[in-house]
Amino acid sequence: MARGKAAVPETPMHEAPPPPLPTPVQKRWLRRGLDQAGGKLPLFWADGSKVTAATVKACLEAGWATPWFSNPLKPDWLVCRLTDAGRAVCGRAPARRKADGLVATGETSA
Repeated sequence: MARGKAAVPETPMHEAPPPPLPTPVQKRWLRRGLDQAGGKLPLFWADGSKVTAATVKACLEAGWATPWFSNPLKPDWLVCRLTDAGRAVCGRAPARRKADGLVATGETSA
């Protein structure tokens, strides 16, 4: 330390908290979009019951889903699609673009 200068305490580096993880119900809903065109998320469960607004809202707020388009026949239905962050929490890497088409990350082309 230089003479005559007071020591400046180091500011502790705070790590950002880990990103939230989806609940089992949210993860089940998000996984349904993995194999759908464009990552479209369903409005209904396989048994015909509607996916709750709370599930959809929580996934939107976490960034795992994003609104896709409005349904003119049912304006109260929010059609969503999976985001890259949503794919990541489901354990699947986001797809990447190649000159010859869309290839899932980690795959190699011949």
